[in-house]
Amino acid sequence: MLNISNNNKINENIEKYSTYKNLSERPHYKILNKIIIRVSLLALVFLFLPWTQNISGTGAVTTLKPDQRPQTIHTAIAGRIEKWYVKEGDFVKKGDTILFISETKEDYLDPNLVQNTESQLKAKEMAQQSYGGKVTTLSSQIVAIQNERNLKLEQARNKIRQSILKVKSDSMDLIAVKTQVRIANTQFNRSSTLEKEGLKAVVDVEEKRLKLQDVEAKIITQENKLLTSKNELINAKVEINRIIAEYNEKEQKARSDQYTALSNQFDTEAQVNKLKNQYNNYKIRNGMYYIKAPQSGYVNRALQSGIGETIKEGTQIVSIMPSKYDIAVETYVSPTDLPLIHKGEKVRIWFDGWPTIVFSGWPNMSYGTFGGKIVAVENFISPNGKFRVLIAPDEKEEAWPKQISIGSGAQTLALLDNVPIWFEIWRTLNGFPPNYYQPKGETTTEKK
Repeated sequence: MLNISNNNKINENIEKYSTYKNLSERPHYKILNKIIIRVSLLALVFLFLPWTQNISGTGAVTTLKPDQRPQTIHTAIAGRIEKWYVKEGDFVKKGDTILFISETKEDYLDPNLVQNTESQLKAKEMAQQSYGGKVTTLSSQIVAIQNERNLKLEQARNKIRQSILKVKSDSMDLIAVKTQVRIANTQFNRSSTLEKEGLKAVVDVEEKRLKLQDVEAKIITQENKLLTSKNELINAKVEINRIIAEYNEKEQKARSDQYTALSNQFDTEAQVNKLKNQYNNYKIRNGMYYIKAPQSGYVNRALQSGIGETIKEGTQIVSIMPSKYDIAVETYVSPTDLPLIHKGEKVRIWFDGWPTIVFSGWPNMSYGTFGGKIVAVENFISPNGKFRVLIAPDEKEEAWPKQISIGSGAQTLALLDNVPIWFEIWRTLNGFPPNYYQPKGETTTEKK
């Protein structure tokens, strides 16, 4: 039995022992209790301190503009290396010659290829001008044929009018002769009657007979003249058709020659354009034998070496680092953090090899970090499964070190909302993402 009752308490039984008295009177237990209480209070207060949520990323130093990044110079044509004008580490200006190559293709081995092509081009241009002159001459010839045809037709029409008038005149003469025949016949009959009655002499009758025969002879002549006039009228009409057919044939032949000349002119023009294209290509190709620097910079590395080595089109020759560039940092964030990243946000950066003390939750207490600003967020995922973010120096912050070289590593912190430490610990333990963050500038704009 424990023998516990109101009259027999454990404490009263223990207090009579000296060991208990010695232990209870030791001072360091009281100090330890105070320390535990104070540390607990400090830890409780610490849990309510502000903590800046952030998104960390790993990247490298690069340039802000694509044309400022290290680039590789390629050869546009195949050739054989003949002479180097630079060595690794040299500074070259834009347009300086780096390498000279010679031709290896048999189609371009002629040293006078450009001059010969130019001569061919000039000859074809002269032929083109000749065909143009022939076309102009034939146009003038067609106009002359048309004018001559119009004059001939006018002449033939005049002849038709003359023939018509002559037919009318001969018709009237024939009518007059017929009238004379009637009159002469009437006079002859009257004279014959009077002669039978003894009123006229036989001589008078004979005269009237001769006159009648003479008039009858005239009517035959006049009919022949009328028929001749009608034939002339028909011939004049036929002449018009002949003139139209003849001059149409001449005009069509001239037009056929003109179209042939035009066809030759256009064909020659096509050949001239083709030769111009070849001539310009040959001139440009001659300039490609000297490989020049596209911009000022330093020769990092010669990717081809030796003299007499044959290279193909598009072969890498040397790599050049531009001398003037705007530094930037490219970093990568996970897809879950992408909605929290916005263009124009502030970012803290520290560089590899640069002394740094970083407190991710208290950026103001960090040492060796530099300010940046997001200028671009890639909308397509990279091969590493993350999204690329480009960061430029923040003009309002301390300038980035000039000793940083392109390609060196960098770490980034994108600063988000301020939350209590207990909330951040609870979020981390539960695996929740940071609070959805919207920049103040965008929020203000949306409210407006």
